[in-house]
Amino acid sequence: MTTLAERQAELVAALTGGAAVPPGFDARLVEAARVALLRKRAGEVARQWPDLVHALGAGWYRQWSAWAATRPTRGSLRDGWDLARGLASRGELPAAAGAELAAREASLIYDGENPPRPRRMPAVRGAAGSVVVQVAGRVRVLRHG
Repeated sequence: MTTLAERQAELVAALTGGAAVPPGFDARLVEAARVALLRKRAGEVARQWPDLVHALGAGWYRQWSAWAATRPTRGSLRDGWDLARGLASRGELPAAAGAELAAREASLIYDGENPPRPRRMPAVRGAAGSVVVQVAGRVRVLRHG
């Protein structure tokens, strides 16, 4: 017999990680809740990454939901960052979002695992044709893709 904590973990995995719906739950209702959570997360990421959302335009939610469907949230800043990095690595990051990603890369250190932290040393970063420099905490776009 499974414990309440185990059942709760199974439900959370189904809602946020793409796992199968646990026995005893209405699959239709779990799917409705999963979609609602994806939309909520999309809105939170959109507030952190407005240029990315604008650059993806009508395809934003499709791109987002395909990426996020099997990934539990790590926070809206990190979720957007991971999505933008993934798009950039495949050459699919729109140029209009390149400066936003490059500015984040220049001002913060993020290894993909640990929470971002301020960068103390000067940095130059580029993404999707944009080049950004950070010196003494100030970020300047040198070239906009």
